[in-house]
Amino acid sequence: MPLEDDCCDILKKARAGLGLSADDVSQKAGLPDGVLTALERGEPARDRAVLLALANVLGLRGEPLAQIAIDKWEPLAQRQSAWIETVHGSIGGYGVQGYIVHDEGEALLIDTAYNATAMIEALDKRNLRLVGICLTHGHADHAEGIDHILTYREAPVYLGPDDIDLLNWKPRADLLTVPVDGYVIKVGSRMVHCLTTPGHTPGGICYRVDDPTQPVCFVGDTVFAGSIGRSNPSRLYATHLESVRTGLFALSPNYRLLPGHGPATTVAEELEHNSFVTIE
Repeated sequence: MPLEDDCCDILKKARAGLGLSADDVSQKAGLPDGVLTALERGEPARDRAVLLALANVLGLRGEPLAQIAIDKWEPLAQRQSAWIETVHGSIGGYGVQGYIVHDEGEALLIDTAYNATAMIEALDKRNLRLVGICLTHGHADHAEGIDHILTYREAPVYLGPDDIDLLNWKPRADLLTVPVDGYVIKVGSRMVHCLTTPGHTPGGICYRVDDPTQPVCFVGDTVFAGSIGRSNPSRLYATHLESVRTGLFALSPNYRLLPGHGPATTVAEELEHNSFVTIE
């Protein structure tokens, strides 16, 4: 699976988050007008020195940016845990994935993958009892279809309070649970820990499972392999970076990170290859 973000996406997200124009960045980097604009439009990056200069102005780590743009880094393929099932969907041809955490006949959905039908089919195929729907955030490609799923079986819906207004369809108040940081959701014998990570959206939440052999964290659009999601609104950019640095990247390096788009990665790989966050 290719990376969700390439060089042009990373540059645009960083520049937008800082509120800088392309001319501002080019001038500060000592580069001719048009170089950054061309890269942001998808022109292949060939000059490492140019990328390092842009990264310095944009507060990015230059070598990880160059590794993605020039060296074509991709995270190592990860073995899927037997207690996790990935469900794929598409919104206008744009791929999205959700997950099912299952144990002892119970199941917890992590986002809807914009594919409620496939989620329900997976539950039926494994004869699983739905005990909850965890939404990483309120955007349609991750939350659309909860009405269909709740018609199939009613269960609590977990979502950050600041994202409720993003939902196109809202569950009944008695089904909606607003978890605080550290809130624990039980599925079978497993415990899913809520980690508040505002930035991609105001009410973003990641969901952590401390499995002894393969711990995982479902990160939605908070982090992608080598990148982060777009900060919505852009004024949340600094908050977003802080959520990633002190929340996700503070986890043990062996944690597997399962995003809503693009390939899985690990904390260890992101500490080495993610352009956005410098760990102190």
